[in-house]
Amino acid sequence: MPTGKQGPPGPLARATSAEIRAAMARERMSGARLAEEAGMSQSYVSRRLLDEAPFTLNDIEPICAALKQELCPFLATVLRSMEEHCASGVNA
Repeated sequence: MPTGKQGPPGPLARATSAEIRAAMARERMSGARLAEEAGMSQSYVSRRLLDEAPFTLNDIEPICAALKQELCPFLATVLRSMEEHCASGVNA
């Protein structure tokens, strides 16, 4: 997990956390259980699920594994969400 100050989550980070939340709902998985199964602290995961900080790329693989999601389809879903965001003309 990175150290130092990060900026607020941008559109891609928010789309990623939204898809993680959707996958959690489909799996009926709590944030605490996701954190445990992904090998992260509950506070770390919670802040990112609330869009207070962005997930890192290194976070996504263990999260996908915990959620029983294949990485490439998960990322494709996030990118489709970003395409919709960009097509809407919204900047942030």
